[in-house]
Amino acid sequence: MSTPRRRPKGVHTVSVSSAASSAASSAASSAEPSDAGGRGGLNRGLALLVAGAFFMEILDGTVIAPAAPAIAADLGVPAVDINVAITAYLLTLAVLIPISGWMADRFGARRVFMVAIAIFTLASAGCALATSLPMLTSTRILQGVGGAMMVPVGRLVVLRTTAKAELIRAIAFLTWPALVAPVIAPAVGGVLSTYASWRWIFVINLPLGIAGLFLAARLVPDVRAEGKPRLDWRGFVLTAFGISALLVGMENIGMGPSNWSVVATGLALATVFLSTAVVYLLRASRPLLDLRMLRIASFRVTAGGGSLYRLVISAIPFLLPLFFQVGFGWSSAQAGVVIIALFAGNVAIKPATTPLMRRFGIRPVLLVAVAASSICLVIMALLQASTPLLVILVALALSGIFRSIGFSAYNSVAFADVEPERMTQANTLLSTVQELAAGLGVAVGALLLRLGDPVAAALGLPDSANAPFRIAFVLLAVLMLVPGVEALLMPRSIGSEVTGRT
Repeated sequence: MSTPRRRPKGVHTVSVSSAASSAASSAASSAEPSDAGGRGGLNRGLALLVAGAFFMEILDGTVIAPAAPAIAADLGVPAVDINVAITAYLLTLAVLIPISGWMADRFGARRVFMVAIAIFTLASAGCALATSLPMLTSTRILQGVGGAMMVPVGRLVVLRTTAKAELIRAIAFLTWPALVAPVIAPAVGGVLSTYASWRWIFVINLPLGIAGLFLAARLVPDVRAEGKPRLDWRGFVLTAFGISALLVGMENIGMGPSNWSVVATGLALATVFLSTAVVYLLRASRPLLDLRMLRIASFRVTAGGGSLYRLVISAIPFLLPLFFQVGFGWSSAQAGVVIIALFAGNVAIKPATTPLMRRFGIRPVLLVAVAASSICLVIMALLQASTPLLVILVALALSGIFRSIGFSAYNSVAFADVEPERMTQANTLLSTVQELAAGLGVAVGALLLRLGDPVAAALGLPDSANAPFRIAFVLLAVLMLVPGVEALLMPRSIGSEVTGRT
């Protein structure tokens, strides 16, 4: 693969994990809960607590990338070396999420959730106090341990204790962090590292963690399984090694000639481990990840097309700041502030997403969201440095609006036809797939950016810093056609139980 003739400065230092957690995490196990309260109305306090924890986790996963140069200068290492601290966090999340639900069923959701918050908070303090890259990396791994247990267990409790009629509202609460955090992270990271200290990125977690512990003791029910469920160790090992190898291989694509051996080894090992895992998981009686859940059409829509949609959308907050800085000559602060227009669109439409799905149904809403998101990508490809700022802001806000609608629709339809006793298995599989999709979104965005230069040259486009970005946005728009076709083939009545439509 040829490298861009004008590679955007700093692209090679951004890790897959800078958007890894834009996906929604959840928890895992095949055992059944024994909560006395059963499934009822939406507990808003619990949903907001879990959403807040989710926001904190995603923000910490994405905010470090724009602060990497400041961190590197303070620790006395090259900026590219900070990549290891970012990757360590993602790998820990990806590996441990599948067993978080088993821990909740084994030890009780309240206990696991509170321990996870405590670990995440203490690890944040350790990150803020880090005096070397190895220390920062170690504390980031510890943060990943807390994050992998914190959000999945909290989300699982919400899903298990909420009636299907209220499920769509619960999903709305749990979706906003994935929409907001990756968008405001560049501005937060840039401002804190520029005008205060990069250490404040982690310090702000301390009061949030303490408040979360207090609220968790009051709001989180002690949901757990009867008996002592056993962990599928074989499935865990195969999945953990496969996911780790895949992420390492994808992250190193295009990083340089010396990295191709890492790419080849990583992808080869991923193929072996994940193929073996699929065969094993389909045969196991109580697998760690129940692939048989994909037989449910509505769930398959979110796990398949929905994950590809998430992958494409996750690449946007990665590409846009670089596009504005490299292509338009903007400062990092200016680019970060303008990106907040995406956040504004997310928030503005959020109250309307549930009424839209109840009024028109999930399938029409999904079709519009996917088609409009693809159009927004083409519009981004056409932006120029001379484009009026108001036009740019409107384009980004529209992208944020349809991003919010699409995520809400996919997350709502995922559990529409899942029986209560299979909610944990569905939640486990979806969380793992979405975590991978969100993380790989940045890797795919970076790969398309590297391909943009030779593609632009082959098409005879002018040699400019903008060309690779325009090609990348157009290619992402083409990828968006896949979930669009899948949504078009969906039954019209899909998700009717959660929307209340007949």
